[in-house]
Amino acid sequence: MSLTTVKLFATAVIWGGTFIAGRMLGPEIAPLSASFLRFVAANLFLVPLWLLTEGRPKRPDTGTALLVLGLGATGVFGYNVFFLWGLKSVPAARAAMIVAGNPVFIALLSRLFFKEPLGRVKAMGVCLCILGASVVIGRGNPLEVFSGAVTLGDAAIVGAMLTWVAYSLLGKRVMGRLTPLAAVTLSCLAGMCMLLPPALAEGLAAQAAGLSWKGWAAIVYLGFFGTGLGFLWFYQGIQRLGASRAAVFINFVPVSAAVLGAALLGEPVDASIIAGGALVLTGVALANRPPRAR
Repeated sequence: MSLTTVKLFATAVIWGGTFIAGRMLGPEIAPLSASFLRFVAANLFLVPLWLLTEGRPKRPDTGTALLVLGLGATGVFGYNVFFLWGLKSVPAARAAMIVAGNPVFIALLSRLFFKEPLGRVKAMGVCLCILGASVVIGRGNPLEVFSGAVTLGDAAIVGAMLTWVAYSLLGKRVMGRLTPLAAVTLSCLAGMCMLLPPALAEGLAAQAAGLSWKGWAAIVYLGFFGTGLGFLWFYQGIQRLGASRAAVFINFVPVSAAVLGAALLGEPVDASIIAGGALVLTGVALANRPPRAR
């Protein structure tokens, strides 16, 4: 198992925890204020790391600057507003299942825009990942997750999924111009600036003053781990494996969310979690199997 694969698995575990952190924040703070504070925490980690690692940055050209603004608008502003708004009413498990649809759209659109191969084995791996995530969330019945009526919260989580698809595909284009660390840092700075005016209008100062220590802990987790490390490692995976192969690991997020829920919230780990996790791991292995030499 390569270091890139280890980092992508670790990212999936970290992002599983973001659903729990998001649910903790929901009752305490509004989505725009929470999103802004998340990226303040993220940039306190990313900016010094970027400057120490890569030195004084060069001024990007117009095309690169526009791509960075697109990253900030999709993966930072749009994703987090939809994500935290949706988690105010949608259970973490259901939200994780909706987000598990990411790799399907990323793989298909990567094939369309970047000509990344989508063979039968990779397609089978993607399907196994989705089936495994469905088994975990549906507690053994994959159709159970679709039994409830679609709400505005569900629609918000779908919006989060679609903005992340756009962020991943834009990231693939940016990788030809910037390093993963530069792309993540600049997109987080751009998104934070976009979030500031609406967060101030939402009452940012009063919202922050009312946060409990658990709320601040959730902010730090979302910023440092969920954003700083998670975004950086995911972009490194896109650069080295391609967008569609890196995206397959997102399907492990519902499994990690279920396991973390058991560890932190006392929920039992039943046979459906074990079986679904096995399906997801098998799917990841198939989707990332190197092509057979001709």
